[in-house]
Amino acid sequence: MIYCVEDDNSIRDLMIYTLTIAGFEAVGFADSKPFWEAMKTTTPELILLDIMLPGEDGISILKKLRSAPDTAAIPVIMATAKGSEYDRVIGLDLGADDYLCKPFGMMEMVSRIRAVLRRTTYADKRTFLSYGAITMDLSRHVAMVDGREISLTLKEYDLLKLFMEHIGLVFTRDQLLASVWDQDYSGETRTVDVHIGTLRTKLGESGEAIRTVRGVGYRLG
Repeated sequence: MIYCVEDDNSIRDLMIYTLTIAGFEAVGFADSKPFWEAMKTTTPELILLDIMLPGEDGISILKKLRSAPDTAAIPVIMATAKGSEYDRVIGLDLGADDYLCKPFGMMEMVSRIRAVLRRTTYADKRTFLSYGAITMDLSRHVAMVDGREISLTLKEYDLLKLFMEHIGLVFTRDQLLASVWDQDYSGETRTVDVHIGTLRTKLGESGEAIRTVRGVGYRLG
């Protein structure tokens, strides 16, 4: 199943007709409201998403898709106006798999869809970790809070990844040093405390989920 989110009725109808002739199942939506309703019942193989939509635009929809574990790996092809390089860059940075410049040919659309589906599947397109508002896209080495990318150092990223992979498990400072730095690291456990502090700060309110277990160490959740 392919979802086409396009507010121009004639374009949307042509897209669905072409996809059906090409052997795909396709459903169209004029804006985000019916699209999100459909997402509650059926998960598509791929989404064709116009950036310029009434109400919620395509960039906002893409952010929500990528920040939710259940939809984060669905392939998305963005449709942008010709010459809108900024929109294309933003879309790709947020995790769009490809883009089409309007006006585009229907055969080009089918070709792009087949190419994306060949190189990706919904199940294993990316490896995502999620806890509350925190999401990690391991394939892109990116951490996000509420869909917003945050800048982490390598050690902060590795700490967060370890916690996200073992939610609720308490790690001693020595265990964190051994896992995130390396077995031979000879630094002080204060190094862990400093990095935990900066990680919490960068996570904002979500940083409160990294809890101090007195006399032991730290855990997430």
